[in-house]
Amino acid sequence: MAPRCWRWWHWSVWPRTRPPPARSTLSFRQHFSTQEKTPQICVVGSGPAGFYTAQHLLKHHTQARVDIYEKQLVPFGLVRFGVAPDHPEVKNVINTFTQTAHSDRCAFWGNVEVGRDVTVPELREAYHAVVLSYGAEDHQALDIPGEELPGVFSARAFVGWYNGLPENQELAPDLSCDTAVILGQGNVALDVARILLTPPEHLERTDITKAALGVLRQSQVKTVWIVGRRGPLQVAFTIKELREMIQLPGTRPILDPEDFLGLQDRIKEMPRPRKRLTELLLQTATEKPRVEEAARLASASRAWGLRFFRSPQQVLPSPDGRRVAGIRLAVTRLEGVGEATRAVPTGDVEDLPCGLVLSSIGYKSHPIDPSVPFDLKLGVIPNMEGRVVDVPGLYCSGWVKRGPTGVIGTTMNDSFLTGQMLLQDLKAGLLPSGPRPGSVAIQALLSSRGVRPVSFSDWEKLDAEEVARGQGSGKSREKLVDPQEMLRLLGH
Repeated sequence: MAPRCWRWWHWSVWPRTRPPPARSTLSFRQHFSTQEKTPQICVVGSGPAGFYTAQHLLKHHTQARVDIYEKQLVPFGLVRFGVAPDHPEVKNVINTFTQTAHSDRCAFWGNVEVGRDVTVPELREAYHAVVLSYGAEDHQALDIPGEELPGVFSARAFVGWYNGLPENQELAPDLSCDTAVILGQGNVALDVARILLTPPEHLERTDITKAALGVLRQSQVKTVWIVGRRGPLQVAFTIKELREMIQLPGTRPILDPEDFLGLQDRIKEMPRPRKRLTELLLQTATEKPRVEEAARLASASRAWGLRFFRSPQQVLPSPDGRRVAGIRLAVTRLEGVGEATRAVPTGDVEDLPCGLVLSSIGYKSHPIDPSVPFDLKLGVIPNMEGRVVDVPGLYCSGWVKRGPTGVIGTTMNDSFLTGQMLLQDLKAGLLPSGPRPGSVAIQALLSSRGVRPVSFSDWEKLDAEEVARGQGSGKSREKLVDPQEMLRLLGH
């Protein structure tokens, strides 16, 4: 009888386009003996968490084979679809991921959706270990009346739209209004505000999509309010993003000095990053600018402002009810100290007129497969240092492990830790000891289901096409956004 892991992997599901391999060339016994020393590991997701996990495993186990499965046709996750187009230096990490993908012990399989095209139990039968690194693909809902009105979008979808994420290309935001409101005060909120207010000619040479640049050229948005439930000490953005906003050409900041009363005395007790950030906010809000800076601000045609102590209560419709016309905000005050500080309503409300509302209150992960435990409240897979609770041989890394927080460096350390735990378990004999067929079995299974994966060399053909298309207009690349066009270019 065949070993358990081979039960469903049968010659009958081998791709119909080619005959089964001749069994005489490699007996099952020989095949198994070569597999004994080769841990077969599967990583689900090709963003930073997936690639950093793979990098650690390949570096610290000289025989391990790692297969990376990705539902998009192209790799790199939020590095490609989340990092702002005017931050090309952050995308340099793609060079490191490409080196990992070029390893002869690593394979990328795009266009494969785990949970739909193949299940996690099927992956677990084919591999010694499976690492779930599929990130946070959704956004936190506002859960307020009017959220469904035209003109209300998640910041995540807006970012996906200008960054070329195929599923967001039909977004069609109407930027014919004067004022936009962004709910949330993290780095994504500042990214979105900056893209809305940046002069389009400054984006021409970036990898922003052609369609998005065309819409931004026609934008009438002159003012962007960035709204937070708490105060200046609780903002989640970093000093780099704040400084970029303050220095943004053609714009001026609007900060209410009253929001900063009493903060000067508290600054000296703060950790250095928070101290520097608060000092810059305080300086911008309260200090008189120098002559040259005052002249620049006076000539600015656009503005952005931080509104503190405001919580969204209702999106207000236009008179005909067909789109957003404003947002009702509850005025808040802070209770508690330190990390426990929370915003509570005072009972007062104010209405802020606007024609666009972008919700940037956080990303959210989803369960991937009924067999995988998932904490719906926290939006993570329950785990201990990356080991999925009560499921030996199953691991997680990145946002689906710890929640959607931190930068690429945070994800790198987190993913290395998961890789370390997996290799510890392998060494301790806690993973299946017998051979596993790995991608050979999964490719046969996918073929029997009509799924045709995309390889890393396929991606490199698409990459070359994007770069070539960008050169004509002086851009670093012109992103392909239509999956069907990508498949046609690959001859699929």
